[in-house]
Amino acid sequence: MASTTLLLLAFSNSILLALAHYSSSSSSPASASEWRSARATYYAAADPRDAVGGACGYGDLEKAGYGKATAGLSTVLFEKGQICGACFEVKCVDDLQWCIPGTSIIVTATNFCAPNYGFPADGGGKCNPPNAHFVLPIEIFEKIAIWKASNMPIQYRRIKCRKEGGMRFTIDGAGIFLSVLINNVAGAGDIMAVKIKGSRTGWLPMNRNWGQNWHINADLKSQPLSFEVTGSDGLTLTSYNVAPKDWNFGQTFEGKQFDS
Repeated sequence: MASTTLLLLAFSNSILLALAHYSSSSSSPASASEWRSARATYYAAADPRDAVGGACGYGDLEKAGYGKATAGLSTVLFEKGQICGACFEVKCVDDLQWCIPGTSIIVTATNFCAPNYGFPADGGGKCNPPNAHFVLPIEIFEKIAIWKASNMPIQYRRIKCRKEGGMRFTIDGAGIFLSVLINNVAGAGDIMAVKIKGSRTGWLPMNRNWGQNWHINADLKSQPLSFEVTGSDGLTLTSYNVAPKDWNFGQTFEGKQFDS
């Protein structure tokens, strides 16, 4: 009888452990492909944010290859610039009067929608925490909703970025200070780590300056430059000898590309 009781207890404990494991696994963060709720507004084409390229530092978005399919993200989505370059599918929901049924758009995160703490989050402070908010060019907004709608409920999800050509590395700086803007990134789109290598150095980690501008203090002149880029999905891609040894500040070079 005692042995039977012990067996039942062991069986019960194993069931409890399995249930606990299942509960823990099922409460893990939602995958990037799941739809999430947010709101979206638009800005006019003449808005000066088009000229400066926004808080990610991409410069002229047309020349950088992003066109009008871009978005400024609120504080809770922007992640202090980590999200720059990520791609999202966005669709209008819950409003039969203003939504255009069966449509969605794909946009790249290129800007930051700053909070306005002069207004409450539910009364004018659309980009204040904890609001998830997208600010879209009117040309893109009108693909999913009638422009008169203004502040619309939407759903969004992360998707893989599809880009033409390789990653682009724009080198700037002065002396031993090197600043590299990395754009046109496929796959995850956003970058979590960068290393640089000259022909006379090992791999040197770079620091995020802002957006997708990365910097380092190192004497790398008159050396061909290689880059190791790690996306937010953990995948790493190495582009060897992207810049020739006679590179100069202000030049842009093209490297390899992640799968999309």
